[in-house]
Amino acid sequence: MLFKDSKKRYKRFRRWQKVPHRVKPMSDDEHDCATCGRHYVGNYCPRCGQSSKIGRYSLKNAFLLFLDVWGLGNRSMFRAIRDLFLRPGYMIGDYLRGMQMAYFPPFKMMFLICALGLLIETGVNIKGINRFELYMNQEKENTQKMQAEAKADKTLTQESKEASIVASQTFYAIENKIGQNTQLAVLAALLLFSGPFYLLFRHGPNIPDLRFSECFVAMVYIANIILIFTIIPSLLCFSFTAETRFDLAVAMLAVIPIKQLTGYSYWGTIWRLIVALIPFGIILVMLYVAAYIYIYSSCGL
Repeated sequence: MLFKDSKKRYKRFRRWQKVPHRVKPMSDDEHDCATCGRHYVGNYCPRCGQSSKIGRYSLKNAFLLFLDVWGLGNRSMFRAIRDLFLRPGYMIGDYLRGMQMAYFPPFKMMFLICALGLLIETGVNIKGINRFELYMNQEKENTQKMQAEAKADKTLTQESKEASIVASQTFYAIENKIGQNTQLAVLAALLLFSGPFYLLFRHGPNIPDLRFSECFVAMVYIANIILIFTIIPSLLCFSFTAETRFDLAVAMLAVIPIKQLTGYSYWGTIWRLIVALIPFGIILVMLYVAAYIYIYSSCGL
């Protein structure tokens, strides 16, 4: 009996996942817009778009406006996060097909999540630890240790020692820059990954004519899912090793929204993702090497 009930609930959940968001019916009440004076019937003024619920200014309105700045006063923020957890691929598909007023914009969501993640990393967590500073100090200690080992190694020439020191300083500088510009780094990585992803998923069963711009927007939404989950170990102050393992496990969840969005099977989604990651990884390595060569040559070595 329990198995049958669970199966029925799962089938209802699967049906709910595929149903797009339904807008509430328009009100029959008449209103006079406080902004433009238009007399209208419904929830919003057809001339200037002001909500019929807006009246005299109050503390409640002030609080809602404050929340709206951060995307929390808009109901679409909560709906977007809920659907990104429960029906991610279907929700992204609805957004790409034009249902944009029902969900929070993906880029604005990313900036808010990154801002929240930065607050948590810099001390707004259960232990009040500045995890970003702790991580960079740890990397700095590792860099200094590598430099000391290179200087103490008698088998290396003076030029090799200098090259090893520059290499360690370069890696530290690159990680520091990425940490300071997380949003730009994430967007740049998504833009690079969208290329091979688009070539492999542009003719999916659900969206046979996927555009590159739509592909990039879908990648941003999927990145938002991963970013929301990766805030959890930072908030709970996991060790960096445990956090890395958690992040890798969360990254694997990207298969679910991609499958729901494109309509491929799990196997079809996985092998396409693996193939798309190959050129993406090669490009990242080339960029890393180019940054190293630039800094190395600027030192005159």
